[in-house]
Amino acid sequence: MTSPAVPRQPLLDDAVILLHAPTQAWSGRDGDIGDAAIDGVYHGDVRHLRSVRVSVAGSGIETISRSIIDAGTAEFGSVLRGLDDDAADPKVRLIRRREVSAGVVSESLRLHSHRDVPLRFAVTVELAPEFAPMQDVKAGLATAMPWRAEAVAASGTAPGRVEVISADGHRSFQLEAAGAAATIAEAIVLRWEVELEPHSVTDIGWSATLDDDTLVVGAASNAELAVPSADDPRLARWIRQATQDLAALRLVRPADPEDAFYAAGAPWFFTLFGRDSIWAARLALAADPGIAASTLRVLARLQGTKSDPATAEQPGKIPHELRSAPLSLPNEGVHLPPLYYGTVDATPLWVCLLADARDAGMPEAEVRELVPALRAALTWITDFGSGTGSGFLDYVDETGHGLANQGWKDSGDSIQWRDGRLAEGPIALCEVQAYAYEAAVRGAQLLDDLGEDGGAKLREWATALRTRFREAFWVTTPEGRYPAIALDAHGAAVDSLTSNIGHLIGTGILDADEERACAELLLGASMSSGFGIRTLSTGAAGFWPLSYHGGSVWAHDTAVTVHGMLRSGLVTEARLIAGQLVDAAEGFAYRMPELHSGDGRDIVPFPTPYPASCRPQAWSAAAAIVCAEAYAAS
Repeated sequence: MTSPAVPRQPLLDDAVILLHAPTQAWSGRDGDIGDAAIDGVYHGDVRHLRSVRVSVAGSGIETISRSIIDAGTAEFGSVLRGLDDDAADPKVRLIRRREVSAGVVSESLRLHSHRDVPLRFAVTVELAPEFAPMQDVKAGLATAMPWRAEAVAASGTAPGRVEVISADGHRSFQLEAAGAAATIAEAIVLRWEVELEPHSVTDIGWSATLDDDTLVVGAASNAELAVPSADDPRLARWIRQATQDLAALRLVRPADPEDAFYAAGAPWFFTLFGRDSIWAARLALAADPGIAASTLRVLARLQGTKSDPATAEQPGKIPHELRSAPLSLPNEGVHLPPLYYGTVDATPLWVCLLADARDAGMPEAEVRELVPALRAALTWITDFGSGTGSGFLDYVDETGHGLANQGWKDSGDSIQWRDGRLAEGPIALCEVQAYAYEAAVRGAQLLDDLGEDGGAKLREWATALRTRFREAFWVTTPEGRYPAIALDAHGAAVDSLTSNIGHLIGTGILDADEERACAELLLGASMSSGFGIRTLSTGAAGFWPLSYHGGSVWAHDTAVTVHGMLRSGLVTEARLIAGQLVDAAEGFAYRMPELHSGDGRDIVPFPTPYPASCRPQAWSAAAAIVCAEAYAAS
């Protein structure tokens, strides 16, 4: 007896993704949309179209090429051998060009004939509306929502179109296809009768304009990012791809159309994420300095003003994520409100980004406008961040259906002992103490420079935190002496060796000798995969190279370490690690995924994909900018 299939999150690594936030299209390598669980045309957090399939009467479509032109454009080349003569060479070709812009997906189908006789055949495009929520797609539970469609006849020079509307009336799209006859049934079928003369080319095509009146984010105006130069041609290719992807991931809130931020990534995270958007802006500062200031403003407008356990809001706290509707992930037992504050690190990171932006030239008037938000964030760090009163910033989910872990490693099994046991919360993460220390010191300097009071008190608090950290976090295991990943509910140091210690470098919470010791461990065989730093040491019982946070490699995580090393003068170490990321980028055709396997290069010649990894991911793309800085450092 066969047991029923368990719903699974879709795999992503072999798909073709085109995007311009908040719109994206996922397809197979042949260009057709619909065969894989992730396939579809998405706008915001809804999959508007489940499938888009092309067929040619009298011939199969055999794909022979795929060209990714930019973040939103690709061409798929095919031959139509059913329309050929008896010669060996194919003489009839189809070039399918897909373009994704904000709110629009279009395809042009160019038919080439090298035959000596005219050809008459039909081309059809079948499109299946769905309107399934993104969260259902992620859970493997997507089903088509009810929809209705109406064909509108052509008038004058305007082509005919088909208007498709979801049953709730909030989502819709309009199809236009010049010269096509449209049939509406369980799907929408567009049909062209093609007359292809000898040695000629004929173009047909369609476009879909998508709308969702519930969206809380929208497309940002186009921006040209600075492209750092690089002597290494592989790094140069990665930077070009990364800056294209970062430009395509820019979003705004409709109420603040001038203030852009980076969406976290595709496909699941096309929205504002406090931690992700901050780190992406911080790592990409050299290429896109303006987005740091606008990200700060967007998050300041959503900064907490009250205490609400249901949303994890507290006064001064920077939010975790913003969506247009509650997020429910039944496979994970997670149910989040549309505006959710369950993050322990976004608030100190907001202060650090403000300091970085000011150092990079953010006008003083703009900095002064954010002083109230700065004071509120600093007060949250010193007065609200320690829920247990331990003096360390910590977290615990009070609802039972929020995020169990609220640092960047937010999966349920990410905080574990060397023997594999899971740590019991509340949890105080090592890197969060480092962010808080840096925020207090640099926040104090900001206040001093602006003629504001409060700096001395912040420095006293930071000094005391640094002392407490040294007393509580350092552990000695068979792998060496290093800071523990966290303190658990009992104040015990959770003794796994993890990539988290890389986030401490450059913050000031460690002295120079301690930073060098951490760098040496991170470059050691148990942590360095050869394609980046593993999230968990191979010496830990829970290590698994395909574990989301327990042995995999995250590009941004490794880049944060590079970023800190450069600030601390550990240039040689920074270059070594940056070189590993460049090697990884080459293995992923220079579009770095969210994460990849922690398999070592002594085992595999190329990085192994983590098959459910998102891409592009803003902070993974931004890692290229930091690597360019490492390569250029002297």
